[in-house]
Amino acid sequence: MSAAQTANPPTFESVWAALQETDRILKESAIRQEKKNDEFYEKLGHLTNLFGDVTEAMIAPKICEKFEEFGLNFPRANPNVRVNDRVNKISFEIDIMLENGDKAMLVEVKTKLTTERVNKNIEKLEKMRKYANLHGDKRTFLGAVACIVVTDEVRDYALSQGFYFIEYAGENFYITSPIGKPKEW
Repeated sequence: MSAAQTANPPTFESVWAALQETDRILKESAIRQEKKNDEFYEKLGHLTNLFGDVTEAMIAPKICEKFEEFGLNFPRANPNVRVNDRVNKISFEIDIMLENGDKAMLVEVKTKLTTERVNKNIEKLEKMRKYANLHGDKRTFLGAVACIVVTDEVRDYALSQGFYFIEYAGENFYITSPIGKPKEW
C-alpha cells in the first residue's frame, strides 16, 4: 500500500459518488447504443423493402402471361393494392392482385418466404373473402406466393395450402401448381 492510500482511504461518500458516475456513464452509453440500433434496424428495414420491391418488379410484368399456361387469363396485374374498410375493420395490403371478371389472385411477394408469410397470406385471403362478401363481390379468390429464397419445406407447405408457387430463378421465374386443386376463397 502506498503512503497516499493509507493517508486518504476511500470514504463511503467517495465510493458512492464514483458508482453514481459509473452508472451515469453506462446509461448514456446504453442510450447512444440504442439510437445506433434503431438506426441500424431502420436501414435494414429499408433494405428489406427494397429487395421486396425488386422482386415484385421482376415478377409483375410477365405474371399474367405466365398464368395463361395454367388456363388462367388475368388481363390486369395491380401492384400494391390496399384494402382499408374502417367500418368493418378490415385492412390489409396485397403485393400483386391479378384480376379478371370471375377470379382474382392475391400474390404475396417476399424475398425470403417463410411459413409465417404463407399463413399471413391465408389470413389476407380470408379477409378478402369477408370484404368481398360485404360488398357484393362474387369473384373467386385464389392465392399465390412468390419469392427468391425458400426452403423445400416452406415450398411444400405453400403448395399443400392450395397456393400457386412462384419462384424467381436467374432471368426467369417459374410457377408450380398447388398440390391437388387450388384452394378457392
